[in-house]
Amino acid sequence: MKEKLKYSSGIKSKPFLYVEFKKAAELMLEQPDQSIRDLKKKTVEENIFQFDSTNRKKEVASAVFKRLEVLDDFLIDKLLNGTIDSGKQITVYSILKTDRLFFEFMNEVYKDKYQVRDPYLRDKDFNIFFQHKAEQSERVAKWVDYTYYKLKQVYIRILFEANFIKDQDEREINKPLISPELEDHLIYIGDKVYLEAMLGGE
Repeated sequence: MKEKLKYSSGIKSKPFLYVEFKKAAELMLEQPDQSIRDLKKKTVEENIFQFDSTNRKKEVASAVFKRLEVLDDFLIDKLLNGTIDSGKQITVYSILKTDRLFFEFMNEVYKDKYQVRDPYLRDKDFNIFFQHKAEQSERVAKWVDYTYYKLKQVYIRILFEANFIKDQDEREINKPLISPELEDHLIYIGDKVYLEAMLGGE
């Protein structure tokens, strides 16, 4: 799936959204007969996500329901009824599944930090990553410097909010403790590559 996704910088306005993601999952379970389109409309009309502007309501609804569509029943159940850590890990997993550039960052940079035993995400790590992607993709190469800056900020924020790094300044990696049940399920459904991106290939 990740090969079919186009590079996008849209994540800079649609970051972690953990609370909104869970609300959308709850709504989907409460109204299983409703289409995703109708559920999006409902969240906007009733301002379920508590945003001021209509554009922001629509933007967030589009993002969280897109992420929900990559989860199966087991993962939705764990998102809503599992531990907070499991819920946040599943949120990261959903972003990995729907955002090619973020997946490649996690797979090529974050995972590599485990393997070379370098526990800090430095500015140069982001700069080198984006430079390489710009060399590989005309689409990425057309982005302005501010886009890379915002993407870096959002990646750091996602990792911090998910407890994948200890802070947003030094950015020391905090290896997530994924439950055996969740780990086994991701392997079972053929998504080991996403698990390895979070755990460093172990």
